[in-house]
Amino acid sequence: MPTERHYKILVICCTIVLFSSTFSGCLNGSEESNNETRIPIVMAFEVSEGMLESETSPEMLADILTQNSRFDFTIYAVDSEAAMLEALRFGNADIALMDSGAAWIGWNQYGLEAFAADQKSDGRTYYNSLAWVLNDSDIAQAYFDDDPLTNPFSLMQGKTSCHTGWLHSTGMMVPMGFFLGLGYANVIGDPNDLESLRDTIFGFFNENSSIPEPGTQYYGFSGALKCLSDGRGEIAFAKDNTVSQYCTTENGNNVEEWCLDTSRYIALEPFAKTPSDVFMTHPEFHDDVVISELTDVLVNFSSNEDFSDMLYNTLGTKGVVSTDSDSHLSVYTPLVSNIPGISAYYTDNENTSITITIEELIIAFELGESETNNDPIHLAEYLTIELGINVSIHYVNSQSEMINSLETGEAHIGFLPSSSSLIAWKLYNLSVLGAIQNKDQLTQQSSIALVSNSGDLAIASIDDDSSTNPFAMMQGKASCFTGFQSPIHTILPIHYLIENEYYSPNEENTDIVETIHGYFSNDSSVLSSPNPSLGEAGAIRCLSENVSEIAFVGEYTLEENCGQEGQENQEWCEEIDQYFSLGQVGVIPSNSIMYNPSTIDSRSRAAILNALVALNYQMYLENYSRPGFGTYTGCYDIFTHKVNLENPREICGDEILNNILHGTGIVRTNSQDHLGSFSDVIRGVPGAYSFLQESIQSG
Repeated sequence: MPTERHYKILVICCTIVLFSSTFSGCLNGSEESNNETRIPIVMAFEVSEGMLESETSPEMLADILTQNSRFDFTIYAVDSEAAMLEALRFGNADIALMDSGAAWIGWNQYGLEAFAADQKSDGRTYYNSLAWVLNDSDIAQAYFDDDPLTNPFSLMQGKTSCHTGWLHSTGMMVPMGFFLGLGYANVIGDPNDLESLRDTIFGFFNENSSIPEPGTQYYGFSGALKCLSDGRGEIAFAKDNTVSQYCTTENGNNVEEWCLDTSRYIALEPFAKTPSDVFMTHPEFHDDVVISELTDVLVNFSSNEDFSDMLYNTLGTKGVVSTDSDSHLSVYTPLVSNIPGISAYYTDNENTSITITIEELIIAFELGESETNNDPIHLAEYLTIELGINVSIHYVNSQSEMINSLETGEAHIGFLPSSSSLIAWKLYNLSVLGAIQNKDQLTQQSSIALVSNSGDLAIASIDDDSSTNPFAMMQGKASCFTGFQSPIHTILPIHYLIENEYYSPNEENTDIVETIHGYFSNDSSVLSSPNPSLGEAGAIRCLSENVSEIAFVGEYTLEENCGQEGQENQEWCEEIDQYFSLGQVGVIPSNSIMYNPSTIDSRSRAAILNALVALNYQMYLENYSRPGFGTYTGCYDIFTHKVNLENPREICGDEILNNILHGTGIVRTNSQDHLGSFSDVIRGVPGAYSFLQESIQSG
């Protein structure tokens, strides 16, 4: 079947023939033109199967132009935008009408030049690139609420997206440049390889996202909207007038049979202004007269009301205007430069290595007890080797200082616990690059309710009596919360009680203490001091010394303080079997690797994350013997099966993970994936967000 572009070209060119009889001097008549020197013009044209044998064959276009001008037009058939670029690049074609995203690549990579552009129905030579969603989606709800903890673009993570086609400007390159540039998504794979964009799309959205091929039902603007309307996807990336063009009768349009009621479609804030389709020519095409004549005809065509209406009915535009590359295409540069491999897409160098665009990487690190093996300088030494640039440590005294250093650009990356990460994300527009795995190799841990094993709550938990529920029995009892030192363990149990309908707090509460005292007794302890001797350990001590009947802490806290065999436990500990866990009351994300999207680009982020993930594959071996290979001591890379005998033990992957980052591995993730559920928890507890902010500022 012919594509929309084929009809565009045919209508334009047929109209040129008619137009030439009205406007003298634009194109000579056929009799006069036959007396002039014939000039060959080759137009690259994307054809679909069967088109050359149909009545809409581009060969008809070539014949019409040839008969009514002094040019001999021929068609150079291609099967894609990429092939169209190649045709211009190598001089196999002289001109082509193409998507502005592909044109931007041609302009920047090969010196192709724009000379005319489509003009939209309102006179613009651009349209707004945006996302369409349905009005009953959580994305639409987040778009209309005033909650600082909800962001419609963050909520797109994990959803099924509908794109217009591979490397299409509005349907792929502009929105993905937006998501990568602002840190919603991170590049998955080699930042020099354009195929990493496909992996990035499937990684941020999901593997069912639609990237259609030409000629398939979900291809193009109408296809992306159909994909959303059919329920095939949850987000459609298209232009601002896509719904009115295909689902209303405005300007004589026919409503497509798959359209929903227009009230169902919600347009989010635009990503950017996307340039319209553009006519391009290669730099060796020196016949300016040819270009000037064709441009004048198209411009005059758009100024004639009769022909303008005809053009709109077939092309969805009011005409064509003269332009140049810088005026029409430069708006793309800040957006598509974030696309992985975009600058290397058409280069001939297949050995391009992953490079980082910053001259020095600065890591924010919180000061602590410094020992030889846990000095963060070893992490800097490792990354210096991996990235080939200088890496330094910027020491800070608190998590608040670390957030500030990332916000101001004093540092590029930092490591923060979940509560600080959430504030950094929501309040300071920082983003998550990766997450650190806990000792169980998970990126989360549980918050639990701990009680005395001889108390009524423990007995109720195991008595098989449906009338005795330990969480219902907590009402009115004294409890110990971790407070500012570990605010997440103060918030999660309240959320658990609300979610499971034990408690309906006053939603107007702005103080977490009021919310706590609305269910527990006024004697409940909220450890508000940032003193590290309090926090989770303080909550267990509070329980051990009978100040309260319940303590809410992390799942490993009791073992770390009171269950160390052969080591000295806290002096206030009871025997470990005197404590009883009522089970999980919530999930805590592990520590995050944070960055500021405005100070570190997607290419550098990808290189840094790849280097950090490589820590997972290194382990230090001492006197390790392999039959036939001898005995080794050094850093073994389990991916390449090589042993580095030169680097010191302290900069080997497993040593850095264990001693400096206090984890077992690094995983790729993003803000919504890692912190989104925790954000939902905060929204559900009155006073929680302000409490979280206060706890970070106090630290």
